[in-house]
Amino acid sequence: MQTNQNKSLLFTKLAFEQAKINLGSTGTNPSVGCVVEKNGSVISSGFTSLNGRPHAEYNALNKNLNFKRSNIFISLEPCSHFGKTKPCTNIIKKKGIKKVSFSIFDIDKRSKKLAKKVLRKKNIIVKSGLLSKYAKIFYKDYFLGRKKKFPLIDAKIAVSKDYYTKNKKNDNITNIHSIKRVHLLRSKYNCIISTSKTINEDNSKLDCRIQGITNKSPDLVIIDRNFKLKKKIDFLKIKNRKVIIFTSKKDKSKELYFKKKNVKVTFLKKMSSNEDYTKIFKILNKYGYSRIFVETGLVFLNFLISNKFLNNLYIFKTNISLGSKGFNYGSSKFLKKIKLKKKINVNLFNNSLYKIDLK
Repeated sequence: MQTNQNKSLLFTKLAFEQAKINLGSTGTNPSVGCVVEKNGSVISSGFTSLNGRPHAEYNALNKNLNFKRSNIFISLEPCSHFGKTKPCTNIIKKKGIKKVSFSIFDIDKRSKKLAKKVLRKKNIIVKSGLLSKYAKIFYKDYFLGRKKKFPLIDAKIAVSKDYYTKNKKNDNITNIHSIKRVHLLRSKYNCIISTSKTINEDNSKLDCRIQGITNKSPDLVIIDRNFKLKKKIDFLKIKNRKVIIFTSKKDKSKELYFKKKNVKVTFLKKMSSNEDYTKIFKILNKYGYSRIFVETGLVFLNFLISNKFLNNLYIFKTNISLGSKGFNYGSSKFLKKIKLKKKINVNLFNNSLYKIDLK
């Protein structure tokens, strides 16, 4: 028989599963999930809407149901301040909720540690701290953005068994199952970074082409120091997403061409040092990009790893050696040094996926 503690953990886990649905698609607001339980059963649930509003609590409680004496489990402290919407604590009080449990406190100064005070005035029981360690990892991008004005930066790379990232036959290193997994990963970020070299060579659209998440293709940022990006490129066919090029070279013809394609061209004096890219990432954070996914070759990836920009690295690895068919543009020594311990439990049919925590 489950204890009350075990039940609370279960419903909190379900709240985080709700929060995962729009992770990376809620703008500057955190992606929150909540579950409403009554008499041991889930009677409603909600998650933060696309672009951040309405909030999860509103989506769960704004229904024609009897919520009186029910319990609500939330992945993050509910907001208590008036912003572009009313406080979530208002609808919680209005619906007659008996108990509110949330994982960790919000970092927003307007609401931090206020929910308990506000809700207890209405004799609502308030508990916090369930799955707090998990929550700190889940909301790392939100905390980085608020505290350091810097985004969470993850990356992925595909390698053969003998650590080649390119195939001379121009075939993909990994299989279709891994490729689809990359599309799913992209949907959890609001910005993809690549380089002009990678895009020119692969001509990838860098979007989400899985049914149900095609509307979650992240905006695209291209690192193009010498403005070598080709004009005829497939990513320009993707509608309703922003594209930004960072370059240090003036080319009026190309600039005019890409601006006509609604691409923003940003000029920087230098694009080589740690300080230069720190500036770029801070600019992107100001633009509202809190979760960045890097898809590039080994040269830029090695630069990001050696300068400690990456938070996590996803490594897709095949069980096939390429031998003379394989090659690399950059050194694979950083990858070979990484101990592949944390394997993600997903069936990719002869491919493996590892998530490496680099910070």
